[in-house]
Amino acid sequence: MIDIRSDTVTRPTPGMLDAILSAQIGDDVFGDDPTVIALEKKAASMFGMEAGLFCPSGTMTNQIAINVHTRPGDEVICEAGSHVYKYEGGGIAFNSGASVRLIEGDRGRIRAEQIASNINPDDIHHPVSKLVVIENTSNRGGGSCYDPAELTKISRFCREHTLNLHLDGARFFNAMVATGVDPIETGKLFDTVSICLSKGLGAPVGSVLLGSRDFIHRSRRVRKLFGGAMRQSGFLAAAGIYALDHHIPRLADDHLRAAKIGNLLQVCPFVDNVFPIQTNIVIFTLSGKMTSGVFLDKLKEKGILAIGFGPQTIRMVTHLDVTDPMIEELAEVLKKI
Repeated sequence: MIDIRSDTVTRPTPGMLDAILSAQIGDDVFGDDPTVIALEKKAASMFGMEAGLFCPSGTMTNQIAINVHTRPGDEVICEAGSHVYKYEGGGIAFNSGASVRLIEGDRGRIRAEQIASNINPDDIHHPVSKLVVIENTSNRGGGSCYDPAELTKISRFCREHTLNLHLDGARFFNAMVATGVDPIETGKLFDTVSICLSKGLGAPVGSVLLGSRDFIHRSRRVRKLFGGAMRQSGFLAAAGIYALDHHIPRLADDHLRAAKIGNLLQVCPFVDNVFPIQTNIVIFTLSGKMTSGVFLDKLKEKGILAIGFGPQTIRMVTHLDVTDPMIEELAEVLKKI
C-alpha cells in the first residue's frame, strides 16, 4: 500500500527504534524522566527559548498555548483555514471560551496589514483581541511557507499592539528546509512555538510547546488539566530526539518527491488545477464530473491512499516512507485513470 494521505502515517526507522529501546526513563508527571527533560531542553535550545513542554499531540500544544495566552471572552485572530480553527474540534471555544476572528489569507498566510484591520476597538460590545496564531507551513495552503520578512512585520506589529503571537509550527521544519528560515530567529519573533515530531520528522507521537519558563510552568498545569501528562514518556521522547538529530535535512527529499507528483498531475486530463508546491503537500482540484470520492476509489483499487479536501479537491503528502519507485507506480496509475 502506498499511503500518501498524510506525513503522520510514518513508521519509526530502525535507528529510531534502537533509540526508543535504549531510552532512559522515569515518571514525567513527577518531572524525573531524563529523556523527556533532554527533549524539552533540546527543542527549546534550537529556538532560543527558555523552556519546553512535551505533549501527546500538536493539537494539545496549540490548545494549551491558546488557553494560557487568553481569558474567556478574549479573541483569537487566525487565517480562515488554520488548523487551530478547522481541525482541532472546536477546542478554542470548548477549552478556552475564546472567540475567533478569521482572516482570508493567501494559501493560508495572512499579512500584518490584515491583522491590523481585524483588531477590535476597546469597546464593551466586542471581545478583546488577544492572540494571533500563525501556521507555517499551512496545511490547507498546500504546504505554503511564510516569507520571513512578513513574519518579522507581523511580530513587530503584535508587540506594538500588545498582542500575543503563537506559531503553529506543525511543519515548521519543512519551511526551514524550503526557505532557510532560522529557528533561533523564529523564536525571537514569537511568544510561543509548537513543533510537531510525528509528521515529516517521523516520530510516532508527540509535539513540544516552547516559551518562557513562566509560560511553560503555567502550561504544565493546563497539560495536566487536559489529561496530557504522561508517565514513562521517555520512550516517545527518545524518538523525538532522534528525529531532531537525524530527520530534518532529509525533508528536502520529500519536497522533491512532492514536486514530481505535481508534475505528474499537471498533465492529467482530469486535473483542473494544482496548487503551487513549496514543501511536501500536494493539493489539486479535479475537473469535469470527476469527484473526490470516485478518484480516491480508483487510487485505492490500485493500492494507493490519498485524502479528500473537498468535493473535487485532493491532498497528497510525501514523507520518509514514500520512495521513488512509489512515485513511479503512482505515475503509471494516474496514466490509466
